[in-house]
Amino acid sequence: MLTWHCQTFNELPNNTLYDLLKLRSDVFVVEQNCVFSDMDNLDTLPNTRHLFALQDNKVVAYVRLLAKGDCYPDHSSIGRVVVAEESRKDKLGHVLMTNAIKETLNLWPDSPIKIGAQSHLERFYQSHGFITVSEPYMEDGIEHYLMTRELEVTY
Repeated sequence: MLTWHCQTFNELPNNTLYDLLKLRSDVFVVEQNCVFSDMDNLDTLPNTRHLFALQDNKVVAYVRLLAKGDCYPDHSSIGRVVVAEESRKDKLGHVLMTNAIKETLNLWPDSPIKIGAQSHLERFYQSHGFITVSEPYMEDGIEHYLMTRELEVTY
């Protein structure tokens, strides 16, 4: 059974913080072979929220929610979207994005959402109401698109 949690950095228990950072590293650094500095100081901002799912006390899905102005001047943001490899077959990514969008809109109801999406996930994000608003660009050796989800999209 999954349990969902949304916490600030200071509310995260040490073992949970370790598990979510390990999941991010396992996927973004090891699996995607992308060497980058994951610790970008956005995790600890006062408005940042960490939304994650626990299954058997293990972090199996995670996103970072950023307030308007913390990443983009006119948008809130959802980032570091990650699902443990063993949980992907269950389509947990869709549940994660649904919950992330709802929580972001609950926290910042007057702010549209902007993401930097890996290009191979463009259709996934489009299925959640995001629209591609940029040409492809490279970030950490992986092609990305900027995508936005405006407020009038109902979910």
